Amino acid sequence: MGKQKKEQANPSQDKQEQVKPSLDQLKSELKRENSKKEYKKVLRNTLIVVVVVAALAVLVSSFFIAVLKVTGDSMTPTLETGDLVVAYTRTSFEPGELIAFYYNNKVLVKRIVGSPGDWINLDADGNVSVNGEILDEPYAEKSFEPTDLTFPYQVPENRYFVLGDHRSASIDSRSSVVGCVTKEQLIGKVVFRVYPFGKFGGL
Repeated sequence: MGKQKKEQANPSQDKQEQVKPSLDQLKSELKRENSKKEYKKVLRNTLIVVVVVAALAVLVSSFFIAVLKVTGDSMTPTLETGDLVVAYTRTSFEPGELIAFYYNNKVLVKRIVGSPGDWINLDADGNVSVNGEILDEPYAEKSFEPTDLTFPYQVPENRYFVLGDHRSASIDSRSSVVGCVTKEQLIGKVVFRVYPFGKFGGL
């Protein structure tokens, strides 16, 4: 009888061995769990963005501010494609400030270099002088091109001379295509970056 019981136990052990997951199955399950975690992470970040955008929409409806998405490389390394920034309306602007303005049904972000009446000069190395003083621009990747202006150049009344921080990739006031920015084109001063969250803060 004892021998028969022992023989009856063997099929059960074989069955347990058959249902034991293989290495490939374990890898597949681990991959599936990692995918779930990644999906939850993306979903959480998306919800955060939605909440932030909704909050900003409330601010926009309450104050004279605009939330803008940066496109292109003309403002790198200060701003990069995909950044969300906040600009608020004001009546006066100072050299060195970032501004947003309309151009051909697009919104551009550049840096003010010269105010109305200022004399702008640009040397072959891309160094900018305003009224005879060379600007200290640690944020800029300097370049003389692209330009079709003759320097020194005087900024017309009621206009601002603007440049992108990545000069070789920027079409700005050095080109007659864009020219100097009129007050009517201005949206406001860019003061804050809200996305990506790792770079959240003032500008």
